[in-house]
Amino acid sequence: MMEQKQRGLAMFPSFLVAIALLTSGNGAIAKTPGVLSSQIARSPAGIKKTSKQDDSFGLKPAADLALHPEGERKAGALADFVEGMAFEENGEMDRALEAYRKVLNVDPGQSDLATRVAALLIRQDDFPQAIDVLKDAIKANPNDPRDIEAYQRLCEIELAAGEEKKAFEVLERATKVHSGDATFWTRLGKLYAAILFKPDSLPKPDELRRVNELFKKAAEHANDDPAILKDVADYYASSQQLKEAIPLYLRVLELQPDDANAREKLATGFILTNQRNKAVEMLEQIIKQHPEKYQPYDLLAQVLDDEARSLQRAKRLDEAKAEFAKVAANYEQSLLINPNHAGTYLRLAELLLGPLKDPGRSVKILTEARRRFPGAPEIVYYLALAQREARQSQQAVATFEEALHEAELDQDNEIVNAKFYFNYGATAEQAGLYEKATDLLRKSIALDPANAAEAYNYLGYMWADHNMHLEEAEEMIKHALQIEPNNGAYLDSLGWLEFKQGKFDQGLADLLRAAKNIERDDPIVYEHIGDTYLKLDRVPEALGAWQKALALDPQNKRLADKIQSTKTTISKGSQAKTNSTQ
Repeated sequence: MMEQKQRGLAMFPSFLVAIALLTSGNGAIAKTPGVLSSQIARSPAGIKKTSKQDDSFGLKPAADLALHPEGERKAGALADFVEGMAFEENGEMDRALEAYRKVLNVDPGQSDLATRVAALLIRQDDFPQAIDVLKDAIKANPNDPRDIEAYQRLCEIELAAGEEKKAFEVLERATKVHSGDATFWTRLGKLYAAILFKPDSLPKPDELRRVNELFKKAAEHANDDPAILKDVADYYASSQQLKEAIPLYLRVLELQPDDANAREKLATGFILTNQRNKAVEMLEQIIKQHPEKYQPYDLLAQVLDDEARSLQRAKRLDEAKAEFAKVAANYEQSLLINPNHAGTYLRLAELLLGPLKDPGRSVKILTEARRRFPGAPEIVYYLALAQREARQSQQAVATFEEALHEAELDQDNEIVNAKFYFNYGATAEQAGLYEKATDLLRKSIALDPANAAEAYNYLGYMWADHNMHLEEAEEMIKHALQIEPNNGAYLDSLGWLEFKQGKFDQGLADLLRAAKNIERDDPIVYEHIGDTYLKLDRVPEALGAWQKALALDPQNKRLADKIQSTKTTISKGSQAKTNSTQ
């Protein structure tokens, strides 16, 4: 009820303007409606009269104080309006409508009141009458910018009735208005966009051009109003016309240098148009001005991450690693300011597990995330992966089981897929739980056999490495190679299986193919090659392969011991030969 009263009062000043249109005469004329409205407002129902009245109210006014007929009509309209407000406040909607309609009969161009009357008629499901009221308001003042309310309401009614074509006709009439009001054009543009632009498809070129015309008019009439310019820029950005949006955001910042929101949107525009350097510069400025905001740190991290991955692809690995470190620092700063964003924890953890190779730190980050977001299976899953990479295999197996349990409770089947079971199985294998690993890897294969090459290979390699189920291991590895015939890792598995089967020549050929096809040099492949050379009594080649493996994995003490032991054996053999010839 209070809301209704406030809406009524909001319309009241436009009716006071009507009083100014009364015939020019004594200044007392302007006071007459005020007396009338105050008396009506004090009357409970707005219409009750007493049987006895003060004689002063019954006197005929002097000729010079009498209202001309037009003035009397407008004064009466004001009384009807106030009376309508009283009825509406008392919940007597039919009588309120009757009073308001009397006002509109006098002045149908009162768009605010017409919109209110239309809303009341819609409540009564009287759509035809509502449409007529709004059409009359538009017709009475075709160039009044305030009539965008009437156009909008009329458009909404037609859409609610399923008449999209008629709704467009309403908007088309609005485009012919001669208005210099930028707000009129932005609101009309938004109405057009709301109907034309569907969420599941891109707008057609002619539709885009039509809406663009309206927002261009808004920009032309903006007179450097930053709110209007930002509205127009937002439209261009949301419709993926970033080249048009960026200059407008720049202009907004010229007018309002402290507008952090516009600065963030501009930075996002730079990101999406691959202007990384400008984006970095803009975001660093925002951080300098507003170090307490977490969003710029997040955005800067994303821009730097993109740059780091470009360096990585270009094989500039040291530069890439330095850039990734900056990414991590920005994500950590974001979490210090706002630790309530689960996604930021996951992005930081992924970075630490991948390019930065710091699984221990990732475990700490994800442990904190799990504490803050209990019942989030994805966080538990990432924690299990981090624990595995940190060589906490037994703990990781337990955490995987907890992630599975939480996902089932949460009915979050998105994480429990073939990849989940593959990672769980690989973790079980690393923990020495080979039977459990077998069950989990088989489950991964069953869930997505067409994309199970990695699981086929892992299971086959596990069996081969431990001299288990060698025939079935061969079947599994060959399944993997059917899917990816030139995969270096899978060729290594085949060569190693053949080594275990005693097929050393064949094994060496497949292992050398593996070294040639592998994406980046792998110490395990070269160690396998060295072991196979040794079996073929090609000791110098064996030492050469092992030394290459050790260069790739300098912390591998077992491999270093193998090299030293072989060298010692060669040395002793040489000494024995020397002694036998003496």
